[in-house]
Amino acid sequence: MAYPSIFWGVILWMIAWGIIGSTVTRRQYLKRDLDTSNATFVGSMLGAATGPLGLIPLWMKTPVLTNRLIVLPAIACVTLVAVAFAFADPENNCVVNGSFVASQFTNGLIIGIIYGFMALGLTLIFSILGVVSFSHGEFYMIGGMIAYFVTAVWFPGITPLAGVFAACGLAFLLGAVFERMFLTPMYDGKIDRPVEYGILVTFGLAFTLQYFVQATAGANPVKVARYFDFPRLRLPTMEDPWLLKSSRGNVQLFDTVSISNPRFVAATVCIMVLLALLFFLHKTWTGKALRAVSLDREAAAIAGINPDRMNMLAFALGGMIAALAGSLLVQAFSWLPQVGNIPAMRSFVIVVLGGLGSLPGAFIGGIIVGLVEAAGTGCIPSAQKAASYIPAYGMIVLTLTLLLRPTGLLGRRFASGTHGKL
Repeated sequence: MAYPSIFWGVILWMIAWGIIGSTVTRRQYLKRDLDTSNATFVGSMLGAATGPLGLIPLWMKTPVLTNRLIVLPAIACVTLVAVAFAFADPENNCVVNGSFVASQFTNGLIIGIIYGFMALGLTLIFSILGVVSFSHGEFYMIGGMIAYFVTAVWFPGITPLAGVFAACGLAFLLGAVFERMFLTPMYDGKIDRPVEYGILVTFGLAFTLQYFVQATAGANPVKVARYFDFPRLRLPTMEDPWLLKSSRGNVQLFDTVSISNPRFVAATVCIMVLLALLFFLHKTWTGKALRAVSLDREAAAIAGINPDRMNMLAFALGGMIAALAGSLLVQAFSWLPQVGNIPAMRSFVIVVLGGLGSLPGAFIGGIIVGLVEAAGTGCIPSAQKAASYIPAYGMIVLTLTLLLRPTGLLGRRFASGTHGKL
């Protein structure tokens, strides 16, 4: 028997106590001259999950808000919403079908990793240059287009790696040339309002690339064949239903979850790129120079680092990462000159959610957005309505993040003149 009134009652309870918790908790910490950077978020989550039972001890003791106190209330809120939804619609697939839940979770995780992949480059650019690149989606589009023309038009039958490397190389070169020609004046004192200039000039690059590709390649959708097939595999026996199987186009886990070849490859490459970037930034001289510029441009220059060169490298690397994502996903989606618009919007949401300047934050933010979208679409019975609501989930996540934790999950408040910490 369904109890929708219970669900909406729980939602109203959570909203009311979330507002009370966020407001009063911050005031209590201000009164005692304590750090308030996490007070709004913890107060709202704890209030939504427990009401006065959790808030009163928090207000009385005002403990230091560690990572554990940040994570646990958020988990409690998600659990409470899930339980209320189960009472409201007990026949829903998300409640009664374990295989469906496993499939939605796995595919949400995969697409979330891909979202994080697309946001890595945007995070890198903002951390070093302090510029939000509005041309990021067009680098993603260019990567897919170059891979398509190299592998399907200019050199049919060539190894797909050639298309991927060509896309990365061209995007890196394009980003380096653009940064040196149009963004370097921001740091030479030639621009009165550099922030506005950076927004406008990257917008200009986005329009130029999009309409140049449309004029030269046309507006018809294109797509490439799968780059390679998975080997056929079935473990451990033919009779065991709990196994991993692989066909040429998909990998299937436990007879319930099917992941498409292109998405699985893109997600795997994303994890590898994140690890490679972290190694590059923390273990190489050039990477440490990039981190130094992200922290303090003037101090890095005094130490012998050329900030202009680091800016050029960061913008080129960011564009290359976006192009790499596009060159891998052109085998999964139909490609148009406007294909980068939606990924760019999601990348902005993910960067804010994860924390400006945090590469792990972008990765985690992408996973959260992917899981939220998977949960939202899977639990709505009407497939048509579920698909139309997908853009709304990202906006909801963005709004809640700006209200409750403007610095993002792994972000931090930084001083004027710095852009973030990689």
